[in-house]
Amino acid sequence: MLAKRIIPCLDIRDGQTVKGIHFEELRRVGDPVELGAKYAAQGADELVYLDISATQQGRRTFTDLVTRIAARIDIPFTVGGGISSVEDAGRLLEAGADKVTVNSAAVRNPALIDAIAARYGSQFVVAAIDARLVDGRRVVTTHGGTRPTDRELFTWARECVERGAGEILFTSMDHDGTKNGYPCEVFARLAELPVPIIASGGAGTVGHIAEVLTRGGADAALAASIFHYNEIPIPTLKRELHRAGIPVRL
Repeated sequence: MLAKRIIPCLDIRDGQTVKGIHFEELRRVGDPVELGAKYAAQGADELVYLDISATQQGRRTFTDLVTRIAARIDIPFTVGGGISSVEDAGRLLEAGADKVTVNSAAVRNPALIDAIAARYGSQFVVAAIDARLVDGRRVVTTHGGTRPTDRELFTWARECVERGAGEILFTSMDHDGTKNGYPCEVFARLAELPVPIIASGGAGTVGHIAEVLTRGGADAALAASIFHYNEIPIPTLKRELHRAGIPVRL
C-alpha cells in the first residue's frame, strides 16, 4: 500500500504566510520559505501554497516566491490561487512548482483543466473543490465557500478527472475550521475515483486524520492551523498514525 501523505497548507498574501477564517482577520504566521523548510525537515510529504493576493503586484510577488521556494525546499509543492489560464499555470510551473491547483476558474471554465493537462500532463493538475450541503445536495461553491454554483460535488469531481485532473483536493465548507473531523462518507465516495484524493478541512485531532485516511479512503490529509500553531506537530502526527497501522513515511 502506498504511504499516506501529510500536507501542510500555507496561505500567501503579498509574499507572506497568513492565517484567518475565510480570508478575514488575517495575521502573519511566518516567512513562507522558512516555514516550508521547517515543515519539510519535520517530515511533511508535500506542501501546498495558495496565493490569496488580490492584486497583480501580489501575483508577481507570488511567482518570485515560488522561485525561492523551489531553490530551498526539497519536497514536492503545489501552488494555486488565481490561476485562470494555461499561461498562469505555466509561469508557476516554470518557476519551480511541482503541481498547480485550480478551483474557481475551472468551475467557470472547465476547459481550463483540459488545456493545462494537455500542455503539461495530468500529473501537474490538482482540481480543488469546495462544497456545502444544501437541502441534501452537496453544492460546489467558489470564493472561499461563499458563492454556490449549479454544480454537484460528485458529478463535478468526476468531470474534473475526465478532463485531466490528476488529483482531487476536496474541502467540505461545513467542516472547514470546525476541528470536528471530516465527513468520511463523502471522502469514501470520492475515493472511488481513479485518482488520489486529498482531504481538507476539519482536522482537530490525530484521530480525525487517521479516520479520513482509513474509513474515508483519502490518500492525503491537508491542514493549516494545527501545524502553524504547533497543535499537532508533524512528527507526533506521523508517529501516532504509524502506531495505528497507517502507512506513512517516517
